[in-house]
Amino acid sequence: MEAIVYYYPHGHEAHFESGHPERPDRIEAIVRGIKEQDWWDRVPKLEPLPLDLELITSVHSPRYLEALQEACKWGRHLDADTYTTPHSWELALHTAMGACAVTREVWSGSSQYGFAFTRPPGHHATRERGMGFCLLNNVAIAAEYLRHHFQKLEGKPGADRVAIIDLDLHHGNGTQDIFWTRGDVLYISTHQSPLYPGSGRLDEVGSGEGLGKTVNLPLPPGTGDVGFQACMQEVILPLLTRFGAQILLISVGFDPHWRDPLGHLMLSAEGFRKLIVLLKDWATVHSQGKIALFLEGGYDLEAGAACVQAALAALFDQPWQDPLGPAPHAEGASWRGVLERALQLWHLTEQ
Repeated sequence: MEAIVYYYPHGHEAHFESGHPERPDRIEAIVRGIKEQDWWDRVPKLEPLPLDLELITSVHSPRYLEALQEACKWGRHLDADTYTTPHSWELALHTAMGACAVTREVWSGSSQYGFAFTRPPGHHATRERGMGFCLLNNVAIAAEYLRHHFQKLEGKPGADRVAIIDLDLHHGNGTQDIFWTRGDVLYISTHQSPLYPGSGRLDEVGSGEGLGKTVNLPLPPGTGDVGFQACMQEVILPLLTRFGAQILLISVGFDPHWRDPLGHLMLSAEGFRKLIVLLKDWATVHSQGKIALFLEGGYDLEAGAACVQAALAALFDQPWQDPLGPAPHAEGASWRGVLERALQLWHLTEQ
């Protein structure tokens, strides 16, 4: 078994708009950070799985996919923030199937962990539209692959209960939308509030069969390392246990970092490492250690390099020193009110 596998989106440089924060430099800074720790060359790199349009259309509507393909043909914007180029359609498809390739390796037991450096990112893409820099929802497609396509393609059982933990600065409204009425996928998000896209309230909990399978922790600016760890230990891990997740799919945004220009959650890279350690320890006990990570946001290059080192140090159980250190401003305490309300909402106060 490999310890970890990567997916690198070859050709992603062709998805580019001058001056836009979602730029190719993000991936290249991350790769440099990995190479600095000698964690690149010795790790297998996966190719995307063969394109499965039935899988893609089980997550995104044919109407949206047709509109996306047409927008990419002409390099049009989907909205004011979300650009395309004539290469973006093919790159987005490859990235989605690269996410599935990583998920396949982890679920099948060929690798303990996987990290898909997914670009374009995905968690804002809903079933009906792309937005927030996102074209196709990579983590949702990976989850759907595990639930309904793995057994058909591999002849082995897929996962019955998939958990998605979204650690991006912004709420993953697209992932929430896709699984809102589903009871087989647990979606948990920590995110800054108020902030784009304006969704992700505590009381957004799913509906129908999905009631109670959407969990939001809208955190105030200044939450910092202590607040994040408290939310992880007191809410997220107990809910993963209650759900009985068989694999963890983690949408990792590096934009909660204190250096990021788009937010103010004030998480450090060391704090991020500790979150991944907690998830890794949970998975070791409850889900055979199965974890796959998918890149979302993160727009400061040095923070991205430090955070990817932090995540891999956690997975490799290797010593590591945070080159950027803690946030220069004191952490706030108003996150405690969010945590208390979440504990009451999810009936965790006696656990």
